[in-house]
Amino acid sequence: MKKTIIDLFEASVRKYGAKTFLLEKRHHKFEPTTYAETREQALEAGAGLAALGIRPGDKVAILAEGSNAWIISELGLFYAGAVSVPLSVKLEESNDLLFRMRHAEVKAVFVSKHQLPKIRRIRAGLPQLEQVIVLGHIPLESGETAYGTLKRLGREYLAKNKEEFMEIGQAIRNDDYATITYTSGTTSDPKGVILTHRNYTANVEQALSRVDIPPHFRTLIILPLDHCFAHVVGFYIMIACGASVATVQIGATPMETLKNIPQNIREVQPHFLLSVPALAKNFRKNIESSIRAKGRLTEALFNLALRTAYAYNSDGYGRGSGWRIVLAPVVGIFDALLFRKVRQAFGGHLEFFVGGGALLDAELQRFFYAIGIPMFQGYGLSEATPVISTNSPKHHWHRFGSSGKILIPLDLKILDEEGREVPRGQKGEIVVRGENVMAGYWKNPGATAETVRDGWLHTGDMGYVSEDDFLYVLGRFKSLLIASDGEKYSPEGMEEAIVDKSPYIDQIIVHNNQSPFTGAIVVPNREALRRELEAIAALAIKYDAFVVTDEVYEHIVYAPAEHICMASLPGMFEHTITCNSLSKTYSITGWRLGYLIGPAEVIEGARKVHDFLTVGAAAPLQEAAVAGLELPASYYKDLQALYTEKRNHFLAGLDRVGLKHNVPQGTYFVMIDISEFLALPQFEGWTDLEFCEWMIREIGVAAVPGSS
Repeated sequence: MKKTIIDLFEASVRKYGAKTFLLEKRHHKFEPTTYAETREQALEAGAGLAALGIRPGDKVAILAEGSNAWIISELGLFYAGAVSVPLSVKLEESNDLLFRMRHAEVKAVFVSKHQLPKIRRIRAGLPQLEQVIVLGHIPLESGETAYGTLKRLGREYLAKNKEEFMEIGQAIRNDDYATITYTSGTTSDPKGVILTHRNYTANVEQALSRVDIPPHFRTLIILPLDHCFAHVVGFYIMIACGASVATVQIGATPMETLKNIPQNIREVQPHFLLSVPALAKNFRKNIESSIRAKGRLTEALFNLALRTAYAYNSDGYGRGSGWRIVLAPVVGIFDALLFRKVRQAFGGHLEFFVGGGALLDAELQRFFYAIGIPMFQGYGLSEATPVISTNSPKHHWHRFGSSGKILIPLDLKILDEEGREVPRGQKGEIVVRGENVMAGYWKNPGATAETVRDGWLHTGDMGYVSEDDFLYVLGRFKSLLIASDGEKYSPEGMEEAIVDKSPYIDQIIVHNNQSPFTGAIVVPNREALRRELEAIAALAIKYDAFVVTDEVYEHIVYAPAEHICMASLPGMFEHTITCNSLSKTYSITGWRLGYLIGPAEVIEGARKVHDFLTVGAAAPLQEAAVAGLELPASYYKDLQALYTEKRNHFLAGLDRVGLKHNVPQGTYFVMIDISEFLALPQFEGWTDLEFCEWMIREIGVAAVPGSS
């Protein structure tokens, strides 16, 4: 049966013609464009291309931010029988953009006024480029055509040739090329993924086998429209269901566009959003920041609510099962008090996210599920148009950590290194077959033959299928790490677990090439470190001591005397924050903490530059802190005297309460081992924290960083 993108769209126009399809912010509010109006404008754009000489099979690129014009332009070029070449606005013209436009033999390009300078700089190197259609109002140069002018030409063309033009769209077949979408090309030249009209319509049908989209649904497309994930889930599924699509208000700069997203979400009130891990992390960060801004009590209550919801939800699939049912009333109260207010920031109608692009760690899934906006992770790749599987609210088809249920109809099997199919539960390469599998790579028959064999798409990803049909994606099949004993393992699971468990790690790359040990490159979470420092400073008012022990590692009590401050960098980064010879580093159960000890102005100077922190290098902080301060010549002498005074006060306190100690003479910093005292009968059963609080109360000063 013939079912092209034009067929899909025409059927929806007949069924939903008067209903809103597109929403775009103009004149301070989102204004609607119906399905019928969209068709009329798409026909004008397509006929305008025909009037300018574009013929069926010609390649037409789109280089623009998401907008009504982007979607209408693509539909229009399909009506003209052309092939779309969607391009990312992040591409640099000097190499990436130039290569793609040359390789795809682009004959015309729709370009926004913000991206137009890129085209102007390389146009001399694109002799095959005949037409440049500019979206937005900007002074034009020779050889450029305004989008409004194109549609006027289209109206004139349709007035004389409408029947002939309509036949072009009707003549498109299922196997005709719809788009050429380029991969990233990190290790070689980018490959152009050829997707046919039937690839798209088939993947729409497959996706709807797992997710229901009612006609009243709205979505706000935050992701770039050039990727097929946004194509299929962002607007082609919406077309099939008669639903509505909004795009983010375009700012003068990319940053301004990003800043428009929260306000646009509240205005559009979407029912679902597309997301990728980076976007999900930003959403969570903003939620947690707003909670913290309401005070410690609200933050503590929110964290308690999260823990309760985590327990109740289990892995998602087992939500409320067994003993967890007793938590339902409590979760309901927390939802009414807290989570519902969080959802209001997303417009109040948001039911779920659809996650794609990369693997989403289970902790993020647990978080969004707890606040009542589940993030349903899917799996796919451009070569599969792209969706292969997805978690879904339908029939409770979701489980944290999985990539959901396989789409229907779609064949999937798991192969070992010899190409043999393995049973359920065993890992291997994910291989799929279906109408969504690409036609091939543009001008690259070798890569096509290697990737698609006998109709089966070899994804290059490693995973397994559980007994109850959930797909788990573990990482790249050919990017396994090899230990010195020959054992092969995937780094993705380790990386996800480490990021999941440490709030101080934002990103990590694990590596091993037949070595006895595995190494990693770590990017710290600066926001988490900043919060830790601020929390330490807040405790200065309460105590005249600082304590660091194994148990109270995350509850560092920091208490300066009148002129003493201490800054701490907790975590696994092995930093030493130095200030000349006054640096001390203490090891605590395999972790390391660095302290900068000195007058309050030293700490303040260091805090102003703490964003310079880099893993394994404290020099930027040291240099900036020292260079940015004008310390008196007597500073170190005065500080030494102050240390001596504090040391003597501490030792006198130990003597006063009858605690024996073995503190070396002549030291300016007192170090003791808590375990020695906890072994005494009078402290039997005490925790580290209880003992430290007792010392603060009885002695007044405690310096207990553990053993060095």
